[in-house]
Amino acid sequence: MESIVTLWFVTAADPARVIEAEPRADRGFGRKYLAQFNPAWPITLIGQFPLNRSVQASTGEFYIAGFPGVAIVQTVLEDTPCLSEINPRLLTSVPAAEVFAFAVNEETGYGGLAHWRGGVLKRSLCTERLRIYEDIGLPVPFESPYWAGERAEPIGGIALPFEPIDLVREAQRSWLGVDISPEGPDIHVVAYAVDGRPEPKIDKAPARSEHSPTEGTTGSTELALDGEHGYDDYENHSPTDPEAGEFARVADAASAAAHRIGKKLRRRISDTRAYLAERLRHSDRD
Repeated sequence: MESIVTLWFVTAADPARVIEAEPRADRGFGRKYLAQFNPAWPITLIGQFPLNRSVQASTGEFYIAGFPGVAIVQTVLEDTPCLSEINPRLLTSVPAAEVFAFAVNEETGYGGLAHWRGGVLKRSLCTERLRIYEDIGLPVPFESPYWAGERAEPIGGIALPFEPIDLVREAQRSWLGVDISPEGPDIHVVAYAVDGRPEPKIDKAPARSEHSPTEGTTGSTELALDGEHGYDDYENHSPTDPEAGEFARVADAASAAAHRIGKKLRRRISDTRAYLAERLRHSDRD
């Protein structure tokens, strides 16, 4: 079974505050992370966008962000329905006081949530509505209304009284302290492929003279895969990066469309004025 897993590596005392500031993602952080995780992987940049307003990662893809005290890694895991069995190398790939894992499979209704503190698993619940894969640790208070059947219609039999994916979303809000749905603040990530696909050809956007004060900043977020933290070879946070070009192309198209509409509108107004002037001229003659 495949599941889309999002790992949050948290050292910040208030991760919600970090996310609500909507910091820009750092391409260098993600490239370094993947290069150290598996040096044999061919790393291809495929985009940059808000995690919570995009389709989720597919097989062979990683969505990555490194912010001050918070790092995010989303990818697809196969045959890992129990989050306690996540590859330890992945689980410890970024040093963090706490690690949160959220897994979903929309087709099967599978949902998984797990929390490690100081490297110790505190809670893991991985389940479909008709099958529990793993239930470790004591239920967390936010789970109570779900177990009480207050969040879903009962379907009878041995089915759980809630939809597992709904509980995963509740766990995200409660553990991270911020709404990471599409209605929440933008969570900027950089997307990479490691399956050998070519980099998409995207027109570059015009250069800007100003940069976001948080752009290109990973703060205290470091990698645990080796002792080196610099990765200047890949760091280029200018908005002229290829992924920015995709959005610029859309914006240019929209601008061009607006310009065409404006020209038609001006032409129509001009024709109307001419028509009225002609009518007025003939009226004067009468």
